[in-house]
Amino acid sequence: MTEYNKPTAQISEFRVTKTLTPKVKPDGRDLGFGKHFTDHLFLVKFSKSEGWHQPEIIPYQDFHINPAASVFHYGQALFEGMKAFKYPNGEPILFRPEYNCDRLAAGAERLCMQAPPKKLMLSGIKQLVHLDQDWIPTEEGCALYIRPTLIGTEGFLGVRPSEEYFFYVILSPVGSYYGSQLKPIPIWIETTDLRAAPGGLGATKAGANYAASLRAAVQARKKGFSQVLWLDAEHQAIEEVGTMNVFFVIKDRLVTPALNGSILAGNTRDCVLALAKEWGWAVEERRITLNELVQASASGDLQECFGTGTAATISPVSLLESEHHRLFIGTENSLPALQIGPRAKKLYDELSGLQRGKIKDTRGWVVPV
Repeated sequence: MTEYNKPTAQISEFRVTKTLTPKVKPDGRDLGFGKHFTDHLFLVKFSKSEGWHQPEIIPYQDFHINPAASVFHYGQALFEGMKAFKYPNGEPILFRPEYNCDRLAAGAERLCMQAPPKKLMLSGIKQLVHLDQDWIPTEEGCALYIRPTLIGTEGFLGVRPSEEYFFYVILSPVGSYYGSQLKPIPIWIETTDLRAAPGGLGATKAGANYAASLRAAVQARKKGFSQVLWLDAEHQAIEEVGTMNVFFVIKDRLVTPALNGSILAGNTRDCVLALAKEWGWAVEERRITLNELVQASASGDLQECFGTGTAATISPVSLLESEHHRLFIGTENSLPALQIGPRAKKLYDELSGLQRGKIKDTRGWVVPV
């Protein structure tokens, strides 16, 4: 990716304009996900002539963007998902924010976009969360969701990278992504559409990935399923579940698909692997086929299945179903399991405890705002 030798905005140059019309905060018991937005946003702009410049926190508002901007025509859109929490003493914290900044930078290189320096990203996120910290919900299972976003804004028609960008951050108080954080959900095994292909954008949080996933997700919900289990290009190997990485417990071993270039390297996935190894669990990162899961289910060796991601943290799965298979997880009966499995529960308790100050952080994962 071309680096332009232009000055980059300094942290001390941030301009803060507070809203004159604060919003009414929603009821923390009925937040949903991504329905409400806080009073302010962080914005910094890039141009070939000025580099990253004009960083500011401003009241939440619409943008004025050229109709020919590359984000609209050539899909130059990349985003991250993070969360802020509030400790019992009222201190706001972030959970492993540098991981997300590094991943955004890697994704920007894949999409030929200019990513802001990590220090600029982190400072903008911290100052925005600090300003809007009263929006951090304290109810069980709730958090302040952080959405850093990078888009191409130069107006032109012609297939090439944009030379102008917006990097902005918005905040949203959220409840559980699937409604009930620890209630196992049914998943549809998608055997027609693809989420990503080898050499594509699967390892990035590009907006195009999510556009490609919408049809299968809508069809799955019509059938009564919460999300879809994505397979590889040959529809044989497991890749992701919905918007999450996926884990299985097979014969007391924690197994997850190895990162292969089309699977997103999730922050929560990374945490789960680190915790499992620290606790001495048997862990495997490898290729997992649908046929292997079918056989493990038939033999009773498929003990647990759960998704991991920032939005849902740990989301247990009760059922995997397709036109040809029906795999019940964690139960000997032909009925979906009603409770989360023991390994998924231990992981959830550890992660949520760290994020909410119930467990002392000894790994450097918690970052004060």
